[in-house]
This record gives sequence, structure tokens and C-alpha cells, in this order.
Amino acid sequence: MAGFHPHHAPEDCLNCEHRHMRMFCNMSTEALVDFDAIGVMMSHARGAKLFTEGDSARNVYIVCFGQVKISSTSRDGKTMILKIAGPGDLMGLSAVLANVPYEVTAEAIEPCQVKTIRKQEFVDFLGKHGVASMKAAQSLSNEYLTVFHDSKRLALSGSAAGRLARLLLDWGKSAANGKPEMRFTMALTHEEIANMAGTSRETVTRLLNQFRRDQWITIKGASMTIVKPDQLERLTA
Repeated sequence: MAGFHPHHAPEDCLNCEHRHMRMFCNMSTEALVDFDAIGVMMSHARGAKLFTEGDSARNVYIVCFGQVKISSTSRDGKTMILKIAGPGDLMGLSAVLANVPYEVTAEAIEPCQVKTIRKQEFVDFLGKHGVASMKAAQSLSNEYLTVFHDSKRLALSGSAAGRLARLLLDWGKSAANGKPEMRFTMALTHEEIANMAGTSRETVTRLLNQFRRDQWITIKGASMTIVKPDQLERLTA
């Protein structure tokens, strides 16, 4: 998920103006009070690694603002970007609940704030609040669906334009949260976008320029707005 970028970090979960738009954070007041009492809020600079693939899964992380790149590396050193985590996304949950090492690496791609919660603290919190357990289950389900749709996009879309269009639409819809404007912050390089779209950096650059010339998207600095999502949708058919 690229792109959700609030003006300031929330002081706590109860006063966070964005929690109602995020799957896990949209809990009852009682659960949020207890959630505020656990974990530590930490700021991370661009490039900071929150956890690394293969490390023991000791913590669960939730993004409060900023974006975090989730990736996996093969034995021969090739890295695949699986997801861009944004506010409200849980990280490390599947490894913690399955009691296995982290299966991915999480790296901040812009300055961000992340709540870090020890494994037992989080498990105890889920045991106390049924609504939190349901939210965690929904988060895991959403994680599975994201991987499924990404695999489907790479395997079944016949063109690089279609794969890139699907990626941009997914990010735009996630950032919009049901609102009409599909605008998001693009913190990835063209090389990293190419990694996710299964194509080359040169092709991504050419296609983005083409989409902009056709006025399907606008780009101002790191901000991208999808102006004609229906045109991009046609490419994915």
C-alpha cells in the first residue's frame, strides 16, 4: 500500500483521527485504552529495518504513520517486494502467532512511527478482547488476499502496462479509503515499482510518462493522483 500520509503522528490510539479508517485500529474505546497501555511508540528514519527475515519473532508492529516496505530474499540474493505497509497495518503477526521466525524483512521507506508490542503482551491483549482477536484475524485474511491478488496480477496479466495499472489502482484505492480522490505518496523508486510489477525500470518509467501524457495520472513531486481510474482498469482486463 503506497501512500497514506497524515500531517502529524497521533499522540495515542484514542485521539488518532485516522483509526476509524483502519482495519485493526477501529476497536472499542475499552480495547483501545488497553492497547495504548502496551507496547512502545518508536520513530524510524528512512532505511531503518524494523525486523529482518529469519530473525526470531519477538514483537508485533503496527504502523501509525509513514510507509514500510515488506520484502523477501531468495537464497541467490534476489529480493522481491511483497507489500507496502501503511497506517493501521500489522506486521510480524503471522510469524508471532505461528511461533516461527519472521518470513519477511520490514524496512522504512520514509520517516515513520511504529508501535512495537512484545509477543506475549499482544497475545494477552487478544485473549482479553474478542474484538481485537477478530481484527487480527481480519488483518491476517487481508494479508493473504493481498499476496493472492499480487500473485494473480503477476501470473495472469499479459502486459506490463496491465500489471503496473493494477498496482497503481490498488495503492490508490487503499489510500482513498472510500473517498473519490485517489491520491497517494509514491515513496518507491521506479526500480522498486518494477520489482512489484514484474517488469523493468525502463518500462515503468516509460509507462508512467505515457499515463501522465494521456492525463490518466498526475504527478507532483512524490504525490501521484489517479485522474482516470477507468482507463487504467481497462488495461488490467
